[in-house]
Amino acid sequence: MKLKALLPPRPHGESGWVGRLLTTGVAVAVLATARPAAAWVWVVLGVTFALFVVGSVLMTARSYVSLALLATVAVSNALIAGYPQSNALVLVLVAITDIAVIDFGRRGNQPIVAVGIGVAAAYAGSAWWFGQPDTWYFSQLLWTAVLTAFGLNRRQYEVQARQTEQLLEQTRLAQSEHARAATLEERGRIARDLHDVLAHSLGALSVQLEVAEALLDERGDTAGALERVRRSRRLAVQGLTEARNAVAALRADEVPELPAALAELAEHHEKDHGARARLSVTGAQKRLDSGVTVALLGAAREALTNAAKHAPGQAVEVQLAYQDGVRLSVRNKGVTSGEGFGLAGMRERLALVGGTLTAGADGDDWLVVAEVD
Repeated sequence: MKLKALLPPRPHGESGWVGRLLTTGVAVAVLATARPAAAWVWVVLGVTFALFVVGSVLMTARSYVSLALLATVAVSNALIAGYPQSNALVLVLVAITDIAVIDFGRRGNQPIVAVGIGVAAAYAGSAWWFGQPDTWYFSQLLWTAVLTAFGLNRRQYEVQARQTEQLLEQTRLAQSEHARAATLEERGRIARDLHDVLAHSLGALSVQLEVAEALLDERGDTAGALERVRRSRRLAVQGLTEARNAVAALRADEVPELPAALAELAEHHEKDHGARARLSVTGAQKRLDSGVTVALLGAAREALTNAAKHAPGQAVEVQLAYQDGVRLSVRNKGVTSGEGFGLAGMRERLALVGGTLTAGADGDDWLVVAEVD
């Protein structure tokens, strides 16, 4: 849905030309029925009507100029409202309504209060000068109060409409920033997936091919080189499978069960690097979210890759424990120094699924622990 479709109609003070024309039309119609005996009353009505039209036009562009013109209209016509058949009240009402509609910012209702006091005083003077009774005076005040309340209500509506429009615009900007942050997060996630799959598979593949090249070049050992090439092929197939698993997790498709996937990782590590890799599983197994499964597999894969790189030939123990959450630990003999982008990426991935990762020396061993509650 487009933002414009959610916005309220434009308020009177900004584009309500139809309302202004109707108000002006009402004033003209009422004044057309006026029958004052004195010519000077017609002059006052004509001049103040022209001022009303100009002030109404300037309501948005020049609010204080409009206030001055409309206040003049209201007070002047209140002074002659007591003249018989002048119908000057209509100009008082439309002028004071327009003043009440104008938003004066920090000044709030001060201008309308000041004009209201002036109009009330002018009514009193008109009643005294033209001999109108008290009931006439209070009826004029009542009509003025009703139209003032109407104008104030209209102004409040316009203020709320503008605030709603601003809020919708801020919401749109916030959604845009959220989408941008989600895009950056997804880029980081894809980068971690690429590292998880490619660094492990291609790294092991490179090692096997280097060994095969050395066997052919230095020893002429065709059989040994052929075996390394076969291992390389298995690593390529394994990398392809891991890539598919990563894509499946991104698409929320089915991913392998964690114990079976870990067993396969341990088996490949043992075959490819000639180092014993033992997996133990404790606790009642449960189905994990695909994102959790992929994150833990990535942590195990990274830990095994580091063990093969920094502690070649050393035994590795992989333990998977189901408790309140799930805990995966990978321990290898010999201290693995340092922490590269791989473990940092795993730490970020686990944080996204509510987990943690720690890695460090544990006596003479190197221990990597990944936990998800």
